[in-house]
Amino acid sequence: MLKAIKWAEKSVTKGGGPFGAVIVKNGEIVAQGHNCVTLHNDPTAHAEVTTIRKACKKLNTFDLAGCEIYTSCEPCPMCLAAIYWARIDKIYYGCTKDDAKNIGFDDSFIYEQIDLKPEDRSIPAKQILHDKAIVAFQKWEEKEDKIEY
Repeated sequence: MLKAIKWAEKSVTKGGGPFGAVIVKNGEIVAQGHNCVTLHNDPTAHAEVTTIRKACKKLNTFDLAGCEIYTSCEPCPMCLAAIYWARIDKIYYGCTKDDAKNIGFDDSFIYEQIDLKPEDRSIPAKQILHDKAIVAFQKWEEKEDKIEY
């Protein structure tokens, strides 16, 4: 956790957001990183996502089962989802989402939006061309050599 916190501090000095993360497997650090949203002009470059990408590349897998993540702050909804998709076993965090909210990183509106019907969200969503889009799903379902994840 101390390394994740150091990465968060380093991120602030580099011009990024105050977030850091470290992924560990079998007691060894696999990857570490920090928030790069403003540095890379990438809204998905949160510390956890950046570190997950590094770990997957290093381990040559999309499945990080057996790993743990140490993050300087409780993960936002996007990062939490990425942690679940990566199958990381355990999350350790320093600051809470309320601590983040208190310094301007408020994710509560996203949690509220998720509970709404897609058409009622602040960015409305409308389903179109379902009959054409479903074809890829049908092809996936029929594919015999697919790699499930």
